[in-house]
Amino acid sequence: MALDNTPNFDAPIPGMSLTAELGSRPWQSAPMHSTVDEAIQYYMDRMTSEDFMDQLIDVLEMGVAAVDIANTMQLSSVMEGIHNVDVGVLVSPVIVEMIMFIAESADVDYVSGLDNPNKDKISNAKMAKVIAELEQELQEKDTEKKPDDMEPEVTSEEVPVMENEPMGLMARRT
Repeated sequence: MALDNTPNFDAPIPGMSLTAELGSRPWQSAPMHSTVDEAIQYYMDRMTSEDFMDQLIDVLEMGVAAVDIANTMQLSSVMEGIHNVDVGVLVSPVIVEMIMFIAESADVDYVSGLDNPNKDKISNAKMAKVIAELEQELQEKDTEKKPDDMEPEVTSEEVPVMENEPMGLMARRT
């Protein structure tokens, strides 16, 4: 199959999204469900269908977190004009609970996404602070040492004396 290297002139022009008529986009008009109760009823009706449950179980078995699925569902509903962002944020916990209920009733192992995976990990900022404090303590201990304690005495027996030996990188060894 040959690659077509011709430029695509059907791409959107930068700033084109700002030229649409005000109110022509679904999220710019009044939402279909303006209260939390109406939005919850919308999601419950949608999530209790057999098709949705089968697809949801497949996605959960792939390891996608319930929180991620709920956020995707409510965000796409905001973009479709089903409800506004505020209602979506308030409905998200209910969607997550319903997803976990469906997974448990189908006896599917799932990832809730509610756990903090970094709970037991030490942040880089804390680690850097501890290292800086330890380095400062080491420097203070080094300055407290007596000059006699700094370097051990070296006897002439330990170091062989090489007299009249040529020195330097290019010196010839004998």
